[in-house]
Amino acid sequence: MTTDIAIIGGGASGLTAAIAAKEVCRSANVTIIEKLPRVGKKIIASGNGKCNLSNAKLTKNNYHGSVNAIEIIAKMPDYKSFFTDYLGVFCVNGSEGREGGIYPRSNSSATILNAMRLKLASLGAEELCGCEITEISPKNNGFELYSQDKKILCKRLIIAAGGYAAPMFGTDGTVMRILKKIGYTTSKIFPAVAPLKVDSSELKGLKGIRVKSEISAVSGNKILRTEKGELQFNENNISGICIFNLAYLFADYEGNLKLQANLLPDITINELSRYLDVIQKNRSELPLEELLTGIFVKNLSVYLVKRSINRPITDKISTLTNKEKSDLISNIKALTFKVTGCSPWQNAQSTMGGIHSSCIDENLQSKLHKGLYLCGEILDTAGDCGGYNLQWAWSSGMLAGGSCGKSLKQEAK
Repeated sequence: MTTDIAIIGGGASGLTAAIAAKEVCRSANVTIIEKLPRVGKKIIASGNGKCNLSNAKLTKNNYHGSVNAIEIIAKMPDYKSFFTDYLGVFCVNGSEGREGGIYPRSNSSATILNAMRLKLASLGAEELCGCEITEISPKNNGFELYSQDKKILCKRLIIAAGGYAAPMFGTDGTVMRILKKIGYTTSKIFPAVAPLKVDSSELKGLKGIRVKSEISAVSGNKILRTEKGELQFNENNISGICIFNLAYLFADYEGNLKLQANLLPDITINELSRYLDVIQKNRSELPLEELLTGIFVKNLSVYLVKRSINRPITDKISTLTNKEKSDLISNIKALTFKVTGCSPWQNAQSTMGGIHSSCIDENLQSKLHKGLYLCGEILDTAGDCGGYNLQWAWSSGMLAGGSCGKSLKQEAK
């Protein structure tokens, strides 16, 4: 089988790259090679099926890694130009209280995938599904790609195969490993936009609890980053969007990273102290387990008392000492957990690490193999939760596809 441009990966960046390549070079044969039976499976699942496709506030602080994602994003058309003006998808700012997140007005990710496939069909791009590439062989005049039963020859190659996160959507790191074999350098690879593991013994009694907090990632005495949002406690990890946005720090601070949660960020220490004085007076004959039930759910109330006070919680509230009260306030305002690891790949939304920026030029063309372009999650950049990773996929796909199409068009002249 031969094609002018082969694109490995039929996800967000791969589909966008195919559109961009065909727009620039209409005469090119463009083939999207997807290992799953159908393209766009991860798009359908994104944003809990609603497709948080971008964010109204895109800054360099939202991206992490050696690739300068925000610089590339700034050069490409924004979400409105691409989705509304070009693909015909009406978009809105915010869904379910998620201010800043950009969603299709239909509130369905299927709208996005359908619009992209309609455009690809009108441009004449082809899809080859159920085909997993197992080997890439650069040649003088292009590339040879091998699957279990196919050999594909192409003049140009765009790799948009994703990283390791969410392997049920086909992104299991296979192509990343192939690239490493042919000389590509990767940064340290680990799950990002994912829950963080802590000692399960420290979470006993918290499973299923959700609480709005201000959470900080701390190493030594240094606060690395602070996020606000809802914490979700599970059996052996802490989750929630605010945690997802801190997960990328694990690699650099592995073994020396803690999470510090202010469970009452809108209440000062003095106000909390006065509140406890009132409770001690009004509930003096009740057991300590009822000390905080006026401000937290029962399970969290009991957990905080047990962690702060080293005696039976059946003792009366009237017996609470000033030292115990101080320890309790400290835990409420800075509940601390040592991070022991990241969650497995199947629970991660993105990959931190990937092909290092030293391997690509400003057009996302490989410096090792002319005619090979990379885009999306396979590159060393990861965005925060909230549409940032999908925006990177669209923008990098546009750049890689457009650059690839332009290169082929110039060669044909």
